[in-house]
Amino acid sequence: MKIIPTVVLGVSRNSERFANQAVKALINYGHPVYAVGKEDYIWDGTEVHSTWDKVFDVHTVTIYLRPELQKVHQEKILSIKPRRIIFNPGTYNPELAEAASEAGIEVLEECTLVMLASGQF
Repeated sequence: MKIIPTVVLGVSRNSERFANQAVKALINYGHPVYAVGKEDYIWDGTEVHSTWDKVFDVHTVTIYLRPELQKVHQEKILSIKPRRIIFNPGTYNPELAEAASEAGIEVLEECTLVMLASGQF
């Protein structure tokens, strides 16, 4: 299995949220995860960061934030040059998608959890 370092954007303290479920699933599949949320804390053994300071060499950014909340992260997402960005349901942002495509980043409108379960991640 290929190991895919992944940023999960939109993690919260609510373990029911899909972003948090994605963090757990990615870890269970053996992928290194950098969780980004509103504040710094530890959630169920995983560090959640409010900044991107320690993000390097990431393959995938999977987004769980509404488009209007993505704006503050857009520059950083593009600057780390991931190989792909996954817009999970309800998160598609045409502005970020276009900028990413122009930068040579693969853009997907998919569900990370489904991709993992079906072996397409």
